[in-house]
Amino acid sequence: MIRAALFDLDGTLNNTLDDIGDAMNWALEKNGLPAWPIADYRYMVGNGAKVLAQRAVGSRADLAAQVHRDYQGRYETHSLVKTQPYPGIPELLRGLTERGIALCVLSNKPDADTRNVIQHFFPNTDFAVVRGQLEGVPLKPDPTAALDIARQLGIQPGDFVYLGDTSVDMTCARNAGMVPVGVRWGFRDEQELRESGAALILSRPEELLEWLDHSQMCL
Repeated sequence: MIRAALFDLDGTLNNTLDDIGDAMNWALEKNGLPAWPIADYRYMVGNGAKVLAQRAVGSRADLAAQVHRDYQGRYETHSLVKTQPYPGIPELLRGLTERGIALCVLSNKPDADTRNVIQHFFPNTDFAVVRGQLEGVPLKPDPTAALDIARQLGIQPGDFVYLGDTSVDMTCARNAGMVPVGVRWGFRDEQELRESGAALILSRPEELLEWLDHSQMCL
């Protein structure tokens, strides 16, 4: 019985790629490094801002820490410029709430940025937990944070669907014992999602509601 839905943020709830890419390109250029095409960031994000900076600087590892600091400062004030929820996401969240499914968010984005984006775009959605990167807690795909959320809600991990768009998310879901659900509208392709263990692949957000309704009817 599915009782909760845990969502990744970037590439799952919201298309954040332009704001992330713009902020990182600003930080790179500030440090005398070349910018990347925005589309290239699809394969650079997912493991947190520190790793993103390391990937973005390429062979200039000596500049990674400064680029990370500059990026973070820039993104904190420019995270809502081009970002938008994916089509169908508000309707999905509303449908899950109507079905009594607890809504949660877990991102490798810093906690303050995660909360800022969620509060701005989903002010009327009752999320049970919204959580980003916290000091001392390992990032996804480590399952620690996902399991913390399950304990906080008193819901068994197996009663969660975990929606994400990357192998990081699918691996985290499997490590936590949650149902891994891949979304095709995000930053990575279906092959990556399947190879990393997705139990279900969604092409449209409303397909999750259809799957849940069918699954619950069969119990």
